[in-house]
Amino acid sequence: MNDALIDYTAVFQALPGMVALLTPELVYVDVNEEFLRTTGRRREQMVGRHLFEVFPDNPNDPDANGMRNLEASLLRVLATGERDAMALQRYDVEDVGRPGHWQERYWSPCNAPILGPAGEVVLLVHRVEEVTELIRARGGRSTGRTRVLEAELYTRARELQELNERLRRAHAREREVALALQEAMLPAHRQVGSHPAAVRYRPAVGALNVCGDWYDLVDLVGGHRLGVAVGDVVGHGLAAAGVMGQLRSALSATSRVAAGPAQALDVLGRYAHVVDGAESATAVTTFIDFDLRTITYSSAGHPPPVLMHPDGRVEFLDRATDPPLDARPDPVPRPQAVTSYTDGATLVLYTDGLVERRGEDIDTGLSRLADSLVRNREADPETLADTVLLELLPPGGATDDTALVIVRL
Repeated sequence: MNDALIDYTAVFQALPGMVALLTPELVYVDVNEEFLRTTGRRREQMVGRHLFEVFPDNPNDPDANGMRNLEASLLRVLATGERDAMALQRYDVEDVGRPGHWQERYWSPCNAPILGPAGEVVLLVHRVEEVTELIRARGGRSTGRTRVLEAELYTRARELQELNERLRRAHAREREVALALQEAMLPAHRQVGSHPAAVRYRPAVGALNVCGDWYDLVDLVGGHRLGVAVGDVVGHGLAAAGVMGQLRSALSATSRVAAGPAQALDVLGRYAHVVDGAESATAVTTFIDFDLRTITYSSAGHPPPVLMHPDGRVEFLDRATDPPLDARPDPVPRPQAVTSYTDGATLVLYTDGLVERRGEDIDTGLSRLADSLVRNREADPETLADTVLLELLPPGGATDDTALVIVRL
C-alpha cells in the first residue's frame, strides 16, 4: 500500500495500548483513545496541558512519586535522544469525577524521542502498559506464584523510584551549579559613560534547560566606543555553560582588536570550530561609536538587534545576517552594516527565548517586542528591561533561557 494512502492519525488513535505525544516542555499534544479510556479523561482535559497539571502526584502520600519518576525518564530522553524503558511504576491517579479521591494504578511506561532534521528532540512518545489488574490479583484467583510476582514487581518498582529520585536530586544540583557558573561569568549591569545600560538573564523553567545564553559589554580601543553582544549555545546545563563561557570570552577579546564586528565574528567562528559543543551556536555583535553616533553590526544566525529611535520608530538591524558560528566547513568573510542614530535612541539585544514560541512565526514575537518597546520608551533602561521581560515572557516562565541588553544612546 502506498504510504500516502495510510491515515496515520487513525492508526495512532486505534493503537491497542495507551500512547501519548508530549512536547519537550512535557505538554500533551495528542493522546490516543485507549489512553483516554483507561484514565477516564476527555481529550480537552489533556491536550495542551502540562504533564503535572493532568496527573499530579498525590499530595496526601509522600510515597506517591510515580509522576516525578516519569518526569525524570522523559528528561533523560530529552538529554540523550535515546529511548528509556521504565520498570513498573505505581501511580495515584485522581478520579476526575471525585476531586481529591485517588485511584492506585500500576503502569509500565516506555518513552522514546522523535527527532527533528538537526537531531534535536521535537516530540516525546509516551507508551504505557496497564498492569493494575495483575497486581491486584487476590483471593481464589491468585496463586502463590502470582503473589511472589507481585512482591517482586513492587520491590523492583520501589528500587527504581529511589534511583529516579536520586537522579532528580542530581539534576537539580547540576542546575544550581550551572546557574552559579552562568552568573559568575556574565557581567553585572553598568553605566557606559553617560549612557545607562541594563542587562538581564532569565533561566528557563525545567530541570536542565538553562545556561546556553550570554551577553557582553566591552570597551573598544580608539575613541568613545562600546561593543555589545549576545549569543546562544545549543544545549543546556553545565556543558552549555562551559561552552558559553569560552565563546563569550573569545568574542570579548577579539572585539578589542578587530576592525569591526564582522571580523570579530569571523575569528569567533574559527574558534567555535575547535570547541566541542559550539556547533550551531549563534551570536550578534554591535560596535557603537558614541562620537560618530553610528552602530556597526553583524549577526551569525541570531535574531536582529532593535534600534528604537526617540520618536518611537523601530528599526530592526537585519542587513548583515549570516549563518550560525561553525556552519560552514570553509569560513568566508561575514557581512556587516552601519546605521546611524540620534541622542536618546535605545539599542536592544536579546536571545530567542524572548521572542520565539513553539508553533508561532518569529515575526509575531518580534512585533510583540517592538510594541512593548514603543509603549514603554519613556522608561529608563532598568525599568524598560523589567517591563519587557514581564510583558513578553510567559507567566510561568519560558522553556528557553533569555538574555537581554538595553543601552540608552
